[in-house]
Amino acid sequence: MNSREKLLASVISSLLGIFVFGFGIRALIVQPLRDVDKRTAVVREKIEKIKTERRNYFAAEDRLKTIAATTFADSVDEASAKSGEALTKKILLSGLEESDFSRLPVGPRKLRGANEIGWNVQGDGPLDKVVNLLFVLTESPHVHRVDNLSVSVGDSPGLVRVRFRFLTLVLDPSPEVTRTNLLSRVTLESPDRRLLDEIARRDILRPYIKRPPPPPPPGQPGQPALATPGTPPGPDTFRVVSLSEWQGQPEVHVRDLAQQRTLRFRPGDDFAGGSIVMIDYRPMPMPGNAMLQSFSRVIFKIGREYWAIERGQTLADRRKLATTELPAQLATAK
Repeated sequence: MNSREKLLASVISSLLGIFVFGFGIRALIVQPLRDVDKRTAVVREKIEKIKTERRNYFAAEDRLKTIAATTFADSVDEASAKSGEALTKKILLSGLEESDFSRLPVGPRKLRGANEIGWNVQGDGPLDKVVNLLFVLTESPHVHRVDNLSVSVGDSPGLVRVRFRFLTLVLDPSPEVTRTNLLSRVTLESPDRRLLDEIARRDILRPYIKRPPPPPPPGQPGQPALATPGTPPGPDTFRVVSLSEWQGQPEVHVRDLAQQRTLRFRPGDDFAGGSIVMIDYRPMPMPGNAMLQSFSRVIFKIGREYWAIERGQTLADRRKLATTELPAQLATAK
């Protein structure tokens, strides 16, 4: 091997040594550093994820506290009482008669993180006052929902009948919040309410009334109107329109259809030839039609016998209760 070949071999050997040394340095130093960088990036990503979850948690907690501040109470019983009282105040605020409206409790229905409670409401009143009621309920600052709304012609001229469910939530568990007296952002005098005046002005729910005949020509006498003789009031002229509670006391509201007035009774009062014992809220088949459900009735006692009238029936529809139909406390007492 001549000197030139020896030089070439030494150069190649040096290059190979440099490559081997470089790969060795990379394996011993650079690769571990890259692994450390990767692990650091993973840790940083986890930390950012935890920070994001923490921010979302506190944001959700603040939002939940904001919602909790608009609920009626922390417990189902207290929320039911306060929502019922608020509902009665809104009926009176709307210019309606509280005794013309029935309120039956609904729920509680278990939801994820809350219980849904509310009231089944039914009543009669002038259309403009009913619009007032629906407006103030819709604009209520408390967490709520107006559901199953139905408006139809009432029993008397100029009245409409409204039915709906007023629902609210009780958070479970509920965060600790300080509740204040919530005020609605609008009133019955607000421009938003005036936008609904056309509903009452057009009287869209009134049944069609045929135009009266033209007056007789001058000099030609008209026919005298026929007088309708009055009929004395009987049991069928008194209708049970409401079986509700007011400030924890059950009440029976009876509509006198002849005098167009509402009578109010409580347990212990004289009623239909006896005395009121209790208001029964058990769901039972409607008398005479087992396909329908009756959710409330007034029970009264005549002598040693118990009688009942379902909500919506008249005093003429009273029926004697068998022992098997009595609530447990009355069946035991009997």
